[in-house]
Amino acid sequence: MDSSPAAGCPQPEAERLRRENRQLRQALASHATVDQAIGVLTVLGRIAPQDGFTVLREVSQHTNTKLTQVAEHVLKHAQGVPPPDELAKELQQALTRHRAQYRTGPHRA
Repeated sequence: MDSSPAAGCPQPEAERLRRENRQLRQALASHATVDQAIGVLTVLGRIAPQDGFTVLREVSQHTNTKLTQVAEHVLKHAQGVPPPDELAKELQQALTRHRAQYRTGPHRA
């Protein structure tokens, strides 16, 4: 006898629940990756924590790369793996912009 949560569900409903479960697991993993990358950018990029996500988003948009992929490259870069040239250039530009804002903007104590 099948004791899985979807055992008593009709087939279409069981498949929908499996698909939703996969999507939620993927979203949770992506969220953790993005959060870790924000931490790396905050420490190594010397920017305000609230600017970390903005930097990831800007680089993602300017390079037409998924945000989670940008985050993965940031994490690999923190471990010594250079990011692709275009991404590295955009990342440096975004960090420079936000670092300047952090020094002169309202974040400064």
